[in-house]
Amino acid sequence: MLPAPIFHHLHLNSVDPEAAIEFYTTQFPSTTRATWAGLPALKSPNNVLVLFTKVDSPPATQPETAFWHFGWHVTDARASLAIYKSRPQVKLLPLYTSEDGATVLINSDTWPGRGGVLGLTRAQIAEARATGVKPNGGAGWSYMEGPDGALVEYAGNHPAERFNHVHMWQDHPFCAQLWYQKHLNASTIAAFTSPAGLTEANCKVPRGADPTWPALKREGMYRTPRAGVMFSDVALMWFSPQSDEPLARPRGHVMDHIGLAVADLDAWIAKLQSENVTFLEGPYAFGDTRAVMIEGPSREALELVELKNA
Repeated sequence: MLPAPIFHHLHLNSVDPEAAIEFYTTQFPSTTRATWAGLPALKSPNNVLVLFTKVDSPPATQPETAFWHFGWHVTDARASLAIYKSRPQVKLLPLYTSEDGATVLINSDTWPGRGGVLGLTRAQIAEARATGVKPNGGAGWSYMEGPDGALVEYAGNHPAERFNHVHMWQDHPFCAQLWYQKHLNASTIAAFTSPAGLTEANCKVPRGADPTWPALKREGMYRTPRAGVMFSDVALMWFSPQSDEPLARPRGHVMDHIGLAVADLDAWIAKLQSENVTFLEGPYAFGDTRAVMIEGPSREALELVELKNA
């Protein structure tokens, strides 16, 4: 079996990459400005890159693609929130705590979820109100709007600040986990793992019937089923799409694609071709190396970049 790829980069489109990098290095001071393969880049302490392509007009954020947001660990989410509140260039995004319209800026200021689900249904909210359940306070997760309309999550409290995850939508979350395990040798995430015994024949589990809160939208969000995988220390996690509209291809959107590093690109090409994985581009030159672009199970674009030391 080929070693699993390493998470290398998230690729964004931006009308002003230098301004975007300035924004991120200000909000996440552990990051640094860099370049890679001639592209402007943001470097996280765990050697993950955010690469930027300059575009002439604002990149698309709709229709929805498989890419939802990307996230950072921070050492103190409430301290970060206090700092961001004082910065007019940071647009903080409220979390609705129910369909009544009340909001908070950090999830730990509302009722805690249950059973590993990061939210409560209508019935559970009514029960929490009736029984006097209190917020946990302390660490939590929050959102801001980044440059070009990118959605950015920050969560803590963690030992160090770093790029941590890409949160996605998948048409069939458990099937997507099987796809990433089979084709890209990805490892699973304990809290985001499909039930034992699921196969490609029975992995299409319907989306949960009840929306949950807190949520970025007043109507709540569907959080079951959920699944995900790991590449090095970066998680790809996903829920079912929130609407019945088909997910669009992401190229040209603000979140364009994910890059994964492999040591032997030819071996990976042979493996993926033998498994009938869809190739979108390549092989092609990428800086002083080579890459290919493949398509994931919900039309997400995944770039495999050859790095001999990967």
